[in-house]
Amino acid sequence: MGLEHHEAGGQQIYMEQENDWDRDLLLDPAWEKQQRKTFTAWCNSHLRKAGTQIENIEEDFRDGLKLMLLLEVISGERLPKPERGKMRVHKINNVNKALDFIASKGVKLVSIGAEEIVDGNAKMTLGMIWTIILRFAIQDISVEETSAKEGLLLWCQRKTAPYKNVNVQNFHISWKDGLAFNALIHRHRPELIDYDKLRKDDPVTNLNNAFEVAERYLDIPKMLDAEDIVNTARPDEKAIMTYVSSFYHAFSGAQKAETAANRICKVLAVNQENEHLMEDYEKLASDLLEWIRRTIPWLENRAPEKTMTEMQQKLEDFRDYRRVHKPPKVQEKCQLEINFNTLQTKLRLSNRPAFMPSEGRMVSDINGAWHKLEGAEKGYEEWLLNEIRRLERLDHLAEKFRQKAAIHESWTDGKEAMLTQKDYETATLSEIKALLKKHEAFESDLAAHQDRVEQIAAIAQELNELDYYDSPSVNARCQKICEQWDALGSLTQSRRESLERTEKQLESIDELYLEYAKRAAPFNNWMEGAMEDLQDMFIVHNIEEIQGLITAHDQFKSTLPEANKERESIQAIQAEVHKIAQYNGIKLAGNNPYTTITPQSIDKKWEKVRSQLVPQRDQALQEELARQQSNDHLRRQFANQANMIGPWIQNKMEEIGRISIEMNGTLEDQLTHLRQYEQSIIEYKPNIDQLEGDHQLIQEALIFDNKYTAYTMEHLRVGWEQLLTTIARTINEIENQILTRDAKGISQEQLHEYRTSFNHFDKDHSGVLHAEEFKACLISLGYDVENNKQGDAEFARIMGIVDPNNSGAVTFQAFIDFMSRETTDTDTADQVIASFKILAGDKNYITAEELRRELPPDQAEYCIARMAPYTGPDAVPGALDYMSFSTALYGESDL
Repeated sequence: MGLEHHEAGGQQIYMEQENDWDRDLLLDPAWEKQQRKTFTAWCNSHLRKAGTQIENIEEDFRDGLKLMLLLEVISGERLPKPERGKMRVHKINNVNKALDFIASKGVKLVSIGAEEIVDGNAKMTLGMIWTIILRFAIQDISVEETSAKEGLLLWCQRKTAPYKNVNVQNFHISWKDGLAFNALIHRHRPELIDYDKLRKDDPVTNLNNAFEVAERYLDIPKMLDAEDIVNTARPDEKAIMTYVSSFYHAFSGAQKAETAANRICKVLAVNQENEHLMEDYEKLASDLLEWIRRTIPWLENRAPEKTMTEMQQKLEDFRDYRRVHKPPKVQEKCQLEINFNTLQTKLRLSNRPAFMPSEGRMVSDINGAWHKLEGAEKGYEEWLLNEIRRLERLDHLAEKFRQKAAIHESWTDGKEAMLTQKDYETATLSEIKALLKKHEAFESDLAAHQDRVEQIAAIAQELNELDYYDSPSVNARCQKICEQWDALGSLTQSRRESLERTEKQLESIDELYLEYAKRAAPFNNWMEGAMEDLQDMFIVHNIEEIQGLITAHDQFKSTLPEANKERESIQAIQAEVHKIAQYNGIKLAGNNPYTTITPQSIDKKWEKVRSQLVPQRDQALQEELARQQSNDHLRRQFANQANMIGPWIQNKMEEIGRISIEMNGTLEDQLTHLRQYEQSIIEYKPNIDQLEGDHQLIQEALIFDNKYTAYTMEHLRVGWEQLLTTIARTINEIENQILTRDAKGISQEQLHEYRTSFNHFDKDHSGVLHAEEFKACLISLGYDVENNKQGDAEFARIMGIVDPNNSGAVTFQAFIDFMSRETTDTDTADQVIASFKILAGDKNYITAEELRRELPPDQAEYCIARMAPYTGPDAVPGALDYMSFSTALYGESDL
């Protein structure tokens, strides 16, 4: 109980005490009985807090010990150490210490001496107790600038005014029927009294009902008997005032408890909401990081496929990831950053420590993981495209290998049998010479095929180097060709040696046949090469390459007239042979002995080249030219759109930067403008979708370069995502400024001043103040942060508030948070501790029962679950430490 000294109130007590003392010399026996009961019960209501009580008011205070203890309990102060001796002088000294303490509180004791109290003078003892009651129970009562008795009477009148049959005008007969006592209880605790059932003509029942309810539920001891009041014409005023003051203090304490409970509920509600936001952030961050953790291994998987179809499916899966799976995660990441900023703002506004996410879940961690995801995504796309190029190249090489191998195998078919026959053993000289010349022609043909064999081996080697999936079969076929080629070389050498041994005996030779064979072989080889080239597959990636092939093909066609002359010359040789034979009557023994190339085969191949393969090649080249022209159109179509969208995105990013610095009008107007601006950006999305469609057509056409634009789809996607994120962040900053303004009561003019000061010192228009810019701003606002030891320390303190992460820069949100904190008031740990102390009845601890009685159930259980056990010297079983709990709410200590 407070002990503030009020001079005027003290003088009033002196006068009342002196007048009452004179009347007490003639104290009515009934009044004395009522005073004994009331004062004894009042003293015991306080002494029980110290674990003791009195039974006889004039006897139990004679040694002064319990009197000093009573004063210590009701004042909350320590009196001088009492004397424990049983001598009269010891008792007098103790009583004098108590009287001196009463006098020190501004109470003038008249005609009350220590000897009368020690001697057990009942009237003096009752007078002294009444003085104590006046000073410590009634003096501090104040209602509408009236105090003490008048204040208590006015309080009673106000509280009982709505009740019928109750008219409190004094502290004696107005209370005889008991209705006033019941009305006081019902006004504050209506559930305890059924007031409508009370009857004015049954005062004993009314009084007993009020006294029993007060004792059972309000912790007010029974100070009078109903019969004492009813059977007295005028009840004792002091006894009634003492009894009624107990009701006043009980209900005024309940009001304080309700106020304290409301403050605690408010603080706890803020704390619970913040904890819920923290849990939401942790879950959203965990889910996003888990998705990234699962996705990156998929993007880093470089297991190649064997066929183009399988790789095309992988590319389609990747496009599905880009279109379907990633966009929601981009939105989640943006929302996560917005939620984090909003939470930090609410924590600052409620004077709570900044939220520090659990390890690995910081916004920077999420940005790092996202950056790694995008790096893996870019690498995966490049790998897919390179793999598709590789497989395309492999397919082309494999088909080329099969064609060349088939031609070579067709040519070598039967060559071993030819080289191993023994026809020269029975041949004539001319036949031997013919066989020798034929063999020379074969060697020429063999040498001509050497280049094809080398090409086959080179293609097989390249297929191996490019990790072709069917390399084993290619290698086996190539090995067989090379072994056969070596065998042919050995057999050719062996046959030459055999023919040369008999060459001396064979002198006849048909020069025409020989000339035909020598000229027919290279011409036939040229035709076979031409046929092979005309049937060879080709792959180009742009118009220039296909035009190069067309030019080469035109050059080849320009050589056909000269080749036709050579063909006619060769055919003329064969015609000359037949002419001479016919002229001389020579019967030819069969085909040209020097070559297997017949005029019919030459004509057949020539006709195939001229009439079939050349037109087919013309058609294939023209079709490829049309395809490349279509691809070039796709490139131009994509480039035209990309060259508009790229600068548009850059322009919007720059406009947002200017808007965030140069905003005018109210925050609500700014927010509306930004949201309209955001909607205009969102409405631009169809252009991005159209560009995505053009990009998909380009990829499906296997177009890998575009000389008409510097923009790639990847760059534009990143720019679009950054644009959406930037406008969302800017909107979130304005929302947090509104939240700060409303929570701190900052006017629009103040916010405008803050923005003006901030922009003035933001020289580079970066949207933040660097350390020296912020210092200059503070100096302009009157803060003592000059370049000296004291100023540097103050500036370091302020930077610790506005830049807790030591980034070296101060955002506008942090700036207005600091300015609002400097000019507004917030709940503090000390205020919460004081509120808990009221609920605990001035104890240093609180119990679970008290929390459940004073707080709503969910917040009571919240406190019980988080409060540590109280371990002080006055601890009792179940005591809880509300002080450490309160400081922990504001980050000042750990529970």
